[in-house]
Amino acid sequence: MVADRAKNTHNENTMIERSQEQLSPEEQPVVNTGATLEERDFEVALRPKKLEDFVGQPEIKEHLDIFIGAAKHREEPIEHVLLYGNPGLGKTTLAHIIANETGSQLRITSGPALERVGDLAAILSNLQEGDILFIDEIHRMNKSIEEVLYPAMEDFALDIIVGKGPTARTLRLNLERFTIIGATTRLSLLSAPLRDRFGVTHHLNFYEHEDIGQIVRCNAGKLEVEIHNTAADLLAERSRRTPRIANRLLRRVRDFAQVRAEGIINEGVAKDALKILNVDTLGLDDVDRRILRTIIEKFHGGPVGLSTIAAATQEEIQTIEEVHEPFLLQLGLLQRTSRGRIATQKAYDHLEIDDTAPTLL
Repeated sequence: MVADRAKNTHNENTMIERSQEQLSPEEQPVVNTGATLEERDFEVALRPKKLEDFVGQPEIKEHLDIFIGAAKHREEPIEHVLLYGNPGLGKTTLAHIIANETGSQLRITSGPALERVGDLAAILSNLQEGDILFIDEIHRMNKSIEEVLYPAMEDFALDIIVGKGPTARTLRLNLERFTIIGATTRLSLLSAPLRDRFGVTHHLNFYEHEDIGQIVRCNAGKLEVEIHNTAADLLAERSRRTPRIANRLLRRVRDFAQVRAEGIINEGVAKDALKILNVDTLGLDDVDRRILRTIIEKFHGGPVGLSTIAAATQEEIQTIEEVHEPFLLQLGLLQRTSRGRIATQKAYDHLEIDDTAPTLL
């Protein structure tokens, strides 16, 4: 028993000392969005630094401007913020802007990267007054880690269980006042207790074509690439109303222009480049068209279940549901019913399939 107590005391002291140290970059969980290193560097270079430079989402910008201004006036950290919406709409960018506008240090991690309670405890205990912790894909966080986050967000305290069995006891560490910004594509997967602890929640919508065009022109200027307005508008129309996709297309069209068009992007160059990339007039790519053709040609237009579509197209269910389906629904090419997915008449017309879409009974 004495040996167990000594061991527990040693572990407790080690944990406290560990929490007071600054972690090296190798030890800190780092966000992994699935993008390549080139894509992350490209996005970081084009990312706006101020709220006034952020294009689109006018209501969110207005709310954040008031929210940040009030926090500055009171000289206190901003409340916890939850941002949700489809991938590529600017959740990470807004987190960086909030940190820049408030003069706070931004620490970045992701839900899957937090594998153990100790990972989160190490990060939280090293946050300074006013720091911001950005947690991407927060819906994929382990439930045991989520429970540790509750008192940290509400009371700025960290409850740690030291030891096991009869000798176990709870150790409470006081934390500096900090802010958590959570980002998710699946709000429904967040538990109600976690959602309730965010003081501000915003939904990022798909962008208007005019806003995407402005983003393309602005980023082309940052890349020192000459682009005609008609070409910028063309890229905007085929970017699925998503800034990340617009930046990706801009990067690929820039490569095409540098090799075959003396570095200038006009409407003709943009059309030729997009044709090579297999991006059609509505912004659909090969996977989008394969999903629609599968529903129409193999299942007579539907209804057909998502798992069946995934098996037939050899795509993951989550990829279809989160990446491709929202845009197809936005365009009215797909209907989602209780019996499954149905291709609309507009899908038949766009794919130039001579048939009649089934009608819902």
